[in-house]
Amino acid sequence: MRLLVTGGAGFIGSHFIRLALSERPDWEIINFDLLTYAGNLQSLVDIESNPRYKFAKGDIANPDDLDKVFSDTIDIVINFAAETHVDKSLYDASRFIRTNIMGVGALLESAMAHKIQRFIQISTDEVYGSMPAPQMAIENDPLRPTSPYAATKASADLLCLSFHKTFNFPVVITRSCNNYGPYQFPEKVIPFFISEALAGKHLPLYGQGKNIRNWIHVEDNCRAILAVIEKGMPGEIYNISGDNYIDNLGLTKKLVGLLNCPESLIKFVEDRPAHDFRYAINSKKIRNLGWSPQIDFDKGLEQTVEWYKAHAEWMQAIRCGKHQQFYENHYKNR
Repeated sequence: MRLLVTGGAGFIGSHFIRLALSERPDWEIINFDLLTYAGNLQSLVDIESNPRYKFAKGDIANPDDLDKVFSDTIDIVINFAAETHVDKSLYDASRFIRTNIMGVGALLESAMAHKIQRFIQISTDEVYGSMPAPQMAIENDPLRPTSPYAATKASADLLCLSFHKTFNFPVVITRSCNNYGPYQFPEKVIPFFISEALAGKHLPLYGQGKNIRNWIHVEDNCRAILAVIEKGMPGEIYNISGDNYIDNLGLTKKLVGLLNCPESLIKFVEDRPAHDFRYAINSKKIRNLGWSPQIDFDKGLEQTVEWYKAHAEWMQAIRCGKHQQFYENHYKNR
């Protein structure tokens, strides 16, 4: 079976590729990625020589690029490609609209034209908006996105569902909580705070740090996606939750404790606009497929901190922009 993994040079996509190649020996994977600022092929150097893996540079919003990549026989599409950083969406929503809505529309049309067997759309719990305690969102709850990022992901979900309802196209959607783990781009809070704390810099925490998030190790999320590919029903949505709820201040204190840094590094800053207070999702539906998270949050967080400490050169390459030169130097003329 051949999979097209879009956005496979990103954080979750690269972990999924590595897991799938390791545990599904009859799968072949084409990694289709535009290599924007957060795309990093250095995260996949350990599998780049695998004969079942191929990289193709391209844009999901460009029909010509899609025609080229779909000239290979593709059985399943898993769409990780997205602009994802909420803060950036507050100041430039146009990139999010182009990739997360227009790109998904173009990808759906190409996939349907080529009679793909299954299309997996990777979404987010942020489409539900803030949930008052003790409520948890279930899959058929109304969508109430707040940020432009979340609104574009909700729009993509609705596009996918419309293709299923109108054309009987075999779309399945996953909505996961916050992911953490190795190889995450350092604009995200965990790697960013690790990097800043190791440099002795202040850790800017929005508001009073009371906003609550739910965390899952990226490997557990990827195993959930495998379960959805193999057992999920077309037209359905599956929430993926680690059930590790903690406010941002509590998370930051855990990080500085693991790093043996003083809590005085924590600096409260002005809250961002329309900052959702609490995300919470019910994952009973996907657990009925036989999946459950396996990685303990405290242990996983400790291992993640140790990974970033041991891979300072990986972080430095990103800060210097060298990860974007990697394709030019290593892949382009293959």
